[in-house]
Amino acid sequence: MSIADLPRRVRVVEVGPRDGLQNEGGWIETADKIAYVDLLSAAGFPLIEATSFVSPRAVPQLADAAEVLGGIARRDDTGYLVLTPNLKGYERAVAAGSRAVAVFTAASETFARRNINASIAESLANFAPLVAAARRDGVWVRGYISMAFGCPFEGAIAPERVLEIAGQLLDLGCDEISVGDTIGVATPREVEALLVPLLRRIPAERLAVHFHDTRGTALANVLLSLQQGVCIVDAASGGLGGCPFAPGAAGNLATEDLLYLLHGMDIATGVDLDRVVAASRFILGKLGRAGGSKYLQSCGVDEVTSAGR
Repeated sequence: MSIADLPRRVRVVEVGPRDGLQNEGGWIETADKIAYVDLLSAAGFPLIEATSFVSPRAVPQLADAAEVLGGIARRDDTGYLVLTPNLKGYERAVAAGSRAVAVFTAASETFARRNINASIAESLANFAPLVAAARRDGVWVRGYISMAFGCPFEGAIAPERVLEIAGQLLDLGCDEISVGDTIGVATPREVEALLVPLLRRIPAERLAVHFHDTRGTALANVLLSLQQGVCIVDAASGGLGGCPFAPGAAGNLATEDLLYLLHGMDIATGVDLDRVVAASRFILGKLGRAGGSKYLQSCGVDEVTSAGR
């Protein structure tokens, strides 16, 4: 397949404010989280994963979810996605003004129990009343499947397992499914082995990919995904994020690196790369480090780490 045959437009979903920040140890001020989301909104993302309404005990960094969601300057052309683990979390999110929520499970039984303290079957059962309420309220729902390619506890994950879970999420009423390489072990061969059967079950416009760059294969996996017809890609500005169950794992695919690739192939995104750089410089300045974006490094590491102070 030539570049001319790839999707001509890709919807980039920015996950930095939630997935990128949730494991940061030092407290990030609420005002800085709000400013970060606002900077990303100005870049023109169609969807930003803004925060998470999980228990503050489980994710202390995002205990201010309602304040963040209530404080951002919302744009009409941007959706603000929040994670909701159960009906209680959903009700808190809607009360704070959310119109887009996400549920999350795993393709690894062991990881599901360690991450959300429930089996895969139990997590899906917990989602049923949540998704039903969202359907009733007209709230858009995304379903995440983490560990879709490999797990630090169980090793390689069979595509059939991911396909089964994705089907169950669709049957519950999810509008979109995102499959994640949470620890960054996938190569294009594994990505193809999963996407080919998934795309027989899920229309390409309802399937997203979410790669971590632990072993440097994230962009190669994106290109393979585009070749299969996928046109929704998750990424985190500055390459923020990681997995607490995979020591040494790198963060998410950096949004800047993804945009540079896509724009260089004349694939439209509607996202302003320079404005994403500004958002990354701001939040990385607050964190006091350079992040994992190769594009940002090419712009000058010193500029990034000194910005935002």
